[in-house]
Amino acid sequence: MHYRVFYLFDRSGDAISSASAVEMSAKAICEQLLPRLQTEDDYLGLIDARETILQILYEPPEHRYWVELPVDAAKASYGRYVGLDELRQFILSLPEFFERETIPGLEYRPW
Repeated sequence: MHYRVFYLFDRSGDAISSASAVEMSAKAICEQLLPRLQTEDDYLGLIDARETILQILYEPPEHRYWVELPVDAAKASYGRYVGLDELRQFILSLPEFFERETIPGLEYRPW
């Protein structure tokens, strides 16, 4: 599966905005981008064919990742915490379209 991606890797200063997102396969995302999530300011966004965004944020102290579907109108998101191995499997098995119903275990979180 291919998605458009955007990101910010604070330590290196590498960034691609959501308006300039580039297409990558799920495998390439896992191999090339996940290892670069290293600080609390880093993030990775995936955009599906319907323009739905899935964001991934790293929390270094807990060595975990917050995966979320933002709901801008509600100023909130639906998300969950995962470890690195689970995140890799999660990305490799993502559906074509990101929907709350297809991603198990999401919780509502206001911003």
